[in-house]
Amino acid sequence: MKFFNIFFCVIFIIFAGLQYNDPDPYVWMPIYLFASWCCLMAARQRFYRRWYLVGIAVYFVYALYLFFTKDGVIDWMSQHQAENIAQTMKAEKPWIEETREFFGLFICIAVLGINYFYSKKKS
Repeated sequence: MKFFNIFFCVIFIIFAGLQYNDPDPYVWMPIYLFASWCCLMAARQRFYRRWYLVGIAVYFVYALYLFFTKDGVIDWMSQHQAENIAQTMKAEKPWIEETREFFGLFICIAVLGINYFYSKKKS
């Protein structure tokens, strides 16, 4: 579990750094840095279950918004035939940016959820 958390701590720091050129880095850098901090603490055997739940709740609400919003995930799947969202790094179409952000939140939710259940099992 230590390797898992160190890996995602580094990955989330990289994700946060990549947000520097994003149109809304003030939203996404804290999202990824919070997830990174949670992984760092878990790698040090410090589990903050309440913070995991807060992060999961906030990320889930935002993910729901991105799922249903105009140019969100539903539009990407239905109107744009689930077009490849990884073909270029520059998101020239709004549904690509929204869908990528949705999946970024999904990764954060999954990692925080794994840490939550692991910490619960451990105690």
